Amino acid sequence: MPAATAYNQFRLGDFTVTTVNDGTTVMENPQGTFGTDQSVETVSELLEAHYLPTEKLVNGFAPTVVNTGSDIVLFDTGLGEGARGNGLGQLSARMAAAGIAPEDVTIVVITHMHPDHIGGLMEGDKPAFPNARYVTGQAEYDFWADDARAGTPGERVHNLVKAKVMPLAEKMTFIGDGGEVVPGITGMAAVGHTPGHMIYRLESGGRQLVVTADTANHFVLSLQRPEWEVRFDMDKAMAAKSRKTVFDMIAADRLPFIGYHMPFPSVGFVEKMDTGYRFIPETYQFDL
Repeated sequence: MPAATAYNQFRLGDFTVTTVNDGTTVMENPQGTFGTDQSVETVSELLEAHYLPTEKLVNGFAPTVVNTGSDIVLFDTGLGEGARGNGLGQLSARMAAAGIAPEDVTIVVITHMHPDHIGGLMEGDKPAFPNARYVTGQAEYDFWADDARAGTPGERVHNLVKAKVMPLAEKMTFIGDGGEVVPGITGMAAVGHTPGHMIYRLESGGRQLVVTADTANHFVLSLQRPEWEVRFDMDKAMAAKSRKTVFDMIAADRLPFIGYHMPFPSVGFVEKMDTGYRFIPETYQFDL
């Protein structure tokens, strides 16, 4: 793979927005993750139509840092120290390349509690962002912190939440749909991928952007076929409904969005199509 771009930075009104490349990985068998209710041939045809390989795909991870002028807000924390031997978990090093130290972060927002979003919360047994408070969805926290997850398919994430999230609970603020993180950053429920998955609308100086987290996880397979089932979506029907609701809004309002797993720098727009949405990567829209 070519050398990774460490970060991308742009202005949104009075905010400075930085997407950070936590790393990329190659996944085998795209149909095993996307379009799991479709045939291999159907998924392969869509990939081939977009000049993409049919046997493998590249998956990236892009936490986002927003400097509001008053706060430095980090959305999600990547895979963390346990993944560094695989070239992942690069958030801290690549934030440093952008001139952002862990101590600078004043708020960490967790969109949901899958491992690639909470893995970087701790370094060893200490908080990775020592001066931060934390914001996450109440429904998300309640689900994963519940000991009822033990002995279920959610046990692995439950154990990770106990190790990475629950030690920080005293510094957490729990919000729901419409909850405010700070002025100009508002949470929106977009459930299905997980029971409390949330996205965030940013607004500053008359400009808006949506941090969509894992609402869509591939720029073709998820966006062009939003109804296709995705292995990592816990409630697949609800996740598909959320995909359509969120990206209908983004397309109708012509809003830019940051998708955690979109091709880095993970910023773009969508155009509504007959079957879903066409991803349009950002080029110079924020420069003018």
